[in-house]
Amino acid sequence: MDIKTASALHRLRLVSVPEALSFPALLIFGSLLSRISDINLVMPLGALHGLLFVLYVLFLLDVWNKAKWPLKKVALFLLLAVVPFGGLYGDKILKRDEADSVIAARARREEAAA
Repeated sequence: MDIKTASALHRLRLVSVPEALSFPALLIFGSLLSRISDINLVMPLGALHGLLFVLYVLFLLDVWNKAKWPLKKVALFLLLAVVPFGGLYGDKILKRDEADSVIAARARREEAAA
C-alpha cells in the first residue's frame, strides 16, 4: 500500500465514528425531543445523518479503489455502517489497516532512498 491508500483509509476513519454515532445519538435524541416538546429536530438531524452516511459510502468506495479490497470486505463495511455503533468496530479495523499502510509506505521510501 502507498501513502494515497493510507490517506483514503484515514478519511474513511474520520467519518466512520461520527456516522456510527449519528443514528443512535442524533436521530433518537431528535425523535425523543420532538415527542416531549414542540421542537422538531428530526429533519435537520436526519439530513446530517444522511450526509455522514453518503460521505462514508464515498470514502469507502475510494478505499476500495485504492486498497484493492475484496468485495466481501467492502460489503462488511457497508453492513457496519447500517448497524448502530457498527462503525466503531469498523474504525478499529481501519486503524490497524491505516497503520500497516503507513509502515509499508515508509519502508518502501527508505528502501528506494538506499
